[in-house]
Amino acid sequence: MKVLVTGISGQVGHDVVNELIRRGHGAVGAGSSPAYSGLQDGSAAQSAPYRQLDITCASAVRQVLREEQPDAVIHCAAWTAVDAAEDEENRQQVMAVNAAGTGYLAEGCRELDCPMVYLSTDYVFDGQGTEPWQADSCDFGPLSVYGRSKLEGEQLVRKTLEKYFIVRIAWVFGASGKNFVKTMLALSEKYESLRVVCDQIGTPTYTRDLARLLADMIETERYGTYHATNEGGYISWYEFACEIFRQAGKGTKVLPVTTAEYGLSKAARPFNSRLDKSKLQEMGFAPLPHWQDALSRYLKEIE
Repeated sequence: MKVLVTGISGQVGHDVVNELIRRGHGAVGAGSSPAYSGLQDGSAAQSAPYRQLDITCASAVRQVLREEQPDAVIHCAAWTAVDAAEDEENRQQVMAVNAAGTGYLAEGCRELDCPMVYLSTDYVFDGQGTEPWQADSCDFGPLSVYGRSKLEGEQLVRKTLEKYFIVRIAWVFGASGKNFVKTMLALSEKYESLRVVCDQIGTPTYTRDLARLLADMIETERYGTYHATNEGGYISWYEFACEIFRQAGKGTKVLPVTTAEYGLSKAARPFNSRLDKSKLQEMGFAPLPHWQDALSRYLKEIE
């Protein structure tokens, strides 16, 4: 199977390409830069065939897909700078990348009759209440420009394709790119104590575990919308930070604060990012491992 992976230089795309090649599939990475600009780790992702691709250009998307003729597309590219997305000068580009670009890829997949995987987010919901969001819920209410752009991307995929996987994830951490774990570890080198919000609840997602699931999905025809984070229950960012420092052997003190007390953020964050993942097992997919186990493996990966 030949798979085109957008966003290869990012956290998820990097590990998806590595997983595909490990399984013996052909993988072509795509990104906006002239050449691969991700983690220089000597992995398969770094040496995989690469195509420069501006997904906001319909003709460019059409040309690359026609030339590559993939059997599937895993769309990992996205504008993920949530706060910067709120700036007026960025909003048009955010929608162009996360919404329109996704639509162009979906149209290209329809032309080739190949399935598409689209990575979405907990931000498509309004984050209220305490009940986990169901994968097939239509109770949307994004609070931010980023959330609205990702929801529009979802809607374009559903409108355009029958062969699709929409996979909502949250709190992503991986070796390539920035994430909460790396930020906490870096800050612990500068400060003896850190303030971390305790009223936003969800579950982390390790990109290596997610990559395995996405590869599993495209080897099937069990299309639909799914939620995929690591197992182990729901936690706060504060609890996540405490576990990061415990496993890393850091003595950094973590102070729990509310979102209101923390302040600073331009974009509203969902308080309730609990994603119900039961549909995965119902459809025959193996759940992701416990988040504490994932964190342990990740810390070893980046040490």
